[in-house]
Amino acid sequence: MRGGKDILKTYCLDVRGDFACFTRPEMKVERVSYDVITPSAARAIFDAILWKPAIRWQVTRIEVLTPIRWINLRRNELGGVISERNVKTAMKQGRGDLGVYIEDDRQQRAGLFLRDVHYRLHAQFELIDRSEGPEKYAEMFQRRARKGQCFNQPYLGCREFSADFRLVESDATDPPPIPETRDLGWMLYDLDYSNRASPTPRFFQARMENGVIEVPDWHSEEVRG
Repeated sequence: MRGGKDILKTYCLDVRGDFACFTRPEMKVERVSYDVITPSAARAIFDAILWKPAIRWQVTRIEVLTPIRWINLRRNELGGVISERNVKTAMKQGRGDLGVYIEDDRQQRAGLFLRDVHYRLHAQFELIDRSEGPEKYAEMFQRRARKGQCFNQPYLGCREFSADFRLVESDATDPPPIPETRDLGWMLYDLDYSNRASPTPRFFQARMENGVIEVPDWHSEEVRG
């Protein structure tokens, strides 16, 4: 569960990519994306630029800057992952076969993905460790975002769908959100790690008004598990 807040100013990123897939959890076999980026995927982009144990990002607004477009693709995927049991055995014995043989476990799956996506993402960060001031982290994020630095390559739902980003400064002129309003239904908000052994998903009723989705606070009654 998220702790108390020390919220700073809002930061804004311009994010775009050729393809995106924010997978609906109710689709068990084929990948089908939500219509727009989810708050958890947006948070992951901010985390990729600056992640520290002392802060936690809270996405507040998502602006959709290009029309929502779709594409059907077939991709090769692995049917499974290395088992936790094999990893533990290898750690204890100091040896083991942890390789994944792609040819033996390859599966072809269809997916309904987004294409040519462009978003403006707004977020604040909460201070978890209050022994340090927020100014240090604010300066670190802005410096890294301006230079295009990141701990890992930001992506749009799937790691192969990389995202380009830039920091939106207060005096920047940017395109307006799309003039479209629609109900997006129940959307994945993020995972609740209160029980680290079994994280639980939380959802909210998403609605896009003239291309803008207002994201409720994590503690809001609108966010349900």
